[in-house]
Amino acid sequence: MKKHHQIHDDTNPSADNACRKKCNLGSDLKVHMVIDKGDKRFSCETCGKRFSRNSQLTVHMRIHTGEKPYSCETCGKSFNQNGNLTEHMRTHTGEKAYCCERCGKNFNRLSNLYVHMRTHTGERPYSCTTCGKSFNQNGNLTEHMRTHTGEKAYCERCGKNFNRLSNLYVHMRTHTGERPYSCTTCGKSFNQIHMRTHTGEKPYFCERCGKCFSQNSTLTVHMRTHTGEKPYFCERCGKCFNRNSNLTVHMKTHTGEKTYFCERCGKGFREHGKLTIHMRTHTGEKPYFCESCGKSFRQSSHLTRHMRTHTGEKPYFCERCGKHFNRNCNLTVHMKTHTGEKTYFCERCGKGFCERGKLTIHMRTHTGEKPYFCERCGKTFIQNKNLLSHIRTHTGEKPYSCKTCGKSFRQGSHLTIHMRTHTGEKPYSCKTCGKSFSQRSNLICHMRTHTGDKRFSCETCGKCFSKNSTLTVHMRTHTGEKPYSCERCGKSFSEHRILTGHMRTHTGETL
Repeated sequence: MKKHHQIHDDTNPSADNACRKKCNLGSDLKVHMVIDKGDKRFSCETCGKRFSRNSQLTVHMRIHTGEKPYSCETCGKSFNQNGNLTEHMRTHTGEKAYCCERCGKNFNRLSNLYVHMRTHTGERPYSCTTCGKSFNQNGNLTEHMRTHTGEKAYCERCGKNFNRLSNLYVHMRTHTGERPYSCTTCGKSFNQIHMRTHTGEKPYFCERCGKCFSQNSTLTVHMRTHTGEKPYFCERCGKCFNRNSNLTVHMKTHTGEKTYFCERCGKGFREHGKLTIHMRTHTGEKPYFCESCGKSFRQSSHLTRHMRTHTGEKPYFCERCGKHFNRNCNLTVHMKTHTGEKTYFCERCGKGFCERGKLTIHMRTHTGEKPYFCERCGKTFIQNKNLLSHIRTHTGEKPYSCKTCGKSFRQGSHLTIHMRTHTGEKPYSCKTCGKSFSQRSNLICHMRTHTGDKRFSCETCGKCFSKNSTLTVHMRTHTGEKPYSCERCGKSFSEHRILTGHMRTHTGETL
């Protein structure tokens, strides 16, 4: 540029026609000479900004006056520059005049093509002076700088803050109701990405696992599941998140803010999506159904989780012991068995739990609450799963079958325990004597033989027992109850094992 200026310098003897730029009009030549000499003789009286052309000043002044003399005949939208109107018209015509020579992608703006080319060249000309991070667009650098300065663009209507100006523009449409993009397939008004829901196009794919996405931003978030990156952190408690939206929701746990309320019952929610799901408890709507068994669900995530019962998929595994799980929350809880972490404690007895749900259930042993009841016999239960298992005693349903011997069970946990009779697995060991057990409950009862703990006492005679089941059997000596009957002779017994021995008198079976 300095050399170019020297071409027009009067002191340079070769200045005459040295630039060789050709202009159709003498006025254009004069403007060209002014630009090269860096002369900006036209200044804005409002903000003081200077320009080399009067036409540039005229366009600039429209920022202050709000004048938009160029209007779109199709939708009526106005612009302050004719070039912006020309670009806007392409959204109606679908024209994309600028094509990438490397991948063939088309753009309706030349500036967008320039930015796109940097994805091929890897060029990132805009660098942060604070941390050195580089960007391929100046706008991205401007937004990034706000992470250092804390600056946030805010909505003048509701006061909500945004660290990106583009997010503020999108947010403003919630106030104005503007939906500038209409779908030609379904007529719904949306943003531009909506069309991919019809075409199924997912142009962004993960190079690590091959998963495809319809939006580049979704791919960016997905990549964090591989890298473990969590760039958004809570300044109050230090917790980190891989999405800014998750941080926003988390912050409401500190402020107690609940923005969305149910019009039927008044319950408040921090997320609009949670309110939408809650409304289905009133309407009974279950829009997600399984194509294999026809079962319906209120949430898409519940259907995804349910499908794993058909496929057997267990995508979450423990890096310490290799155990697999079909739910991430189950893996999180399992990890606490290695660390020994117990986050939730009972205020009454001090017992610790690794899950909040387990603490909630435990509290019912203190309060006596049994919120789940059987409609057939009226029996009540502390847990819903206990009720479901009980219902099967009425229906006779045993949905869990052993693939080895064919025996069926009412509960999946019973099948798990049963499988150990085939494998010989005894995962629960006594730290005192080393004896192993196939069930945790058996280990707990065994430990009482070392401690001498007999916590279950008979209210009639005062006799104490280490097992509740032993007390139950003992109580029958007082009540005379004999719940186990022989189907052949009708004789009754107080214990199932005695009935089993009695049946051998009919079958002739010997031990």
